[in-house]
Amino acid sequence: MPRNISEFRIIGQVGGIDTRDAVTFVNLAANYNRKDGDEWVTDTHWNRVTCFGRCAEQAAKAGKGDMVHVTGRVRQSQYEKDGETVYGVDLIADSFSVLARQDEVEA
Repeated sequence: MPRNISEFRIIGQVGGIDTRDAVTFVNLAANYNRKDGDEWVTDTHWNRVTCFGRCAEQAAKAGKGDMVHVTGRVRQSQYEKDGETVYGVDLIADSFSVLARQDEVEA
């Protein structure tokens, strides 16, 4: 039977890690090049990834500036705030691995 999936893959650098009781949030920068007039410029996209369990353990070992590879699933969310519905998209990690430490990336 066919499966319906919604997934993501990010290879990027860690901008920050927020570890809480049962979850770790990781901000990842992915860079893209785009043309601005006659010049090519870097366009950085920031992504906040939610990690649980083993992925949270791996994420907690990463450091700012490390190059990482993260895959996972995309989930839409919604909640009420001040009487209005707020919609969002959550990136839930299924795998998290460090490809290079910051000092190796800079070299």
